[in-house]
Order: sequence, then structure tokens, then C-alpha cells
Amino acid sequence: MDFNTDYDYLFKILLLGDSSVGKSSIMLRYTDNSFVSGYIATIGVDFKIRTINIDNKKVKLQIWDTAGQEKFRTIVRSYYRGTKGIILVYDITNVETFNNIKSWVKEIDTYGENVENLLLVGNKNDLESKRQVTTKMGQKLAEELGVAFFETSAKNDTNIEPAFFGLAKKIKETEIQTDIPNRDNIIKPTRGSEIKREESGCC
Repeated sequence: MDFNTDYDYLFKILLLGDSSVGKSSIMLRYTDNSFVSGYIATIGVDFKIRTINIDNKKVKLQIWDTAGQEKFRTIVRSYYRGTKGIILVYDITNVETFNNIKSWVKEIDTYGENVENLLLVGNKNDLESKRQVTTKMGQKLAEELGVAFFETSAKNDTNIEPAFFGLAKKIKETEIQTDIPNRDNIIKPTRGSEIKREESGCC
């Protein structure tokens, strides 16, 4: 184990969910404190880094934003390896994205290498007038899955910090309990896996 690194723990976190639920916006708000108006389509995968302090330990989070479109599923599946936590995201203004969460959970069970730390997020709660998924529906699903739940807004920066911090803290506690090495689970992108983005007129 290399003690010359500038962190105590390194955790890889995936953002999963249907296309247009706001995964990219959530990642950018958390890592860069920025918000881009308009829909950003993720082609394949992208990742960003943010280092935080948990219990006086420096924790480096490698956050992977994945494409939600079916045609990219094979690519996304290859990035489950080494994952310590997954954030499942749906759009509160689109009930179909909520109903599809269980399909994403099945995929995690198949490809996720027993990832234990999951978080359910209902995004875009700034669009209350367009809401199709109630808070109680989200809470009920989270209870069924046995995971924590947040409603967020990347646009208004609502609950983004608490969501990531809570998941990272849970992962850290799990790592301590299982005594799993934390430093060498980073998955570096290969040539050609860098992100390409396409902008369209959705938020």
C-alpha cells in the first residue's frame, strides 16, 4: 500500500438511471458547483474527482456519470468493477424513470459485484408543478430496497452535498468493518472512453 498518496480512502461511485434524469447535472453541481441549463446527453461515461473530509480522514471520491440510453448499457456495465457505491437517480417529473429504478437494481445485482452501498435520489424537485412522483412514493421504494433516500435539485443545489456525503460516510463505515484495502481500486479510463456531450433543449 502506497502511503505517499494524498488521501486515506478512495471510493468509486456510479450514477445510474434513465437518460435525462439529471445525472450529469448532479455530478457537475457536486464536483464543480456549476449548473448547465439544457439537457446534456452523456455518451458512454465520464468521471470527476472530489476530495472530502470524513471523521478527520481525507476521502477521494471518483464519481462516474454513466449514459442512461439502452445502446450504451454494454459500455456502462464494464464500469461496475471496483465500485463502492451507486446513486440511483430518477426524475420526479417523469414517472417512467421512477418505475425503471427496479430494472436498474436488477442490473446492479447482475453486474455490480455485490455492491452494498446504494442511494436513491429523486432529482428535479425544483419542478414541483410538474411532479409525477410523490415524495412518499420515493420513500416507500427506498424502504423496499433498504436504502437511503433524498430528493434533490441540481439547479437549486438542494440536498446534493448531504446525498454524496451520506453515501461516502456509509461506504467508509463498510470498508472499516470489512477491512478491504481502499487505495488501489481506481479504474482509469482507457483511450476512447473520454466523454462526449451533446446539448439539446431540455433541462
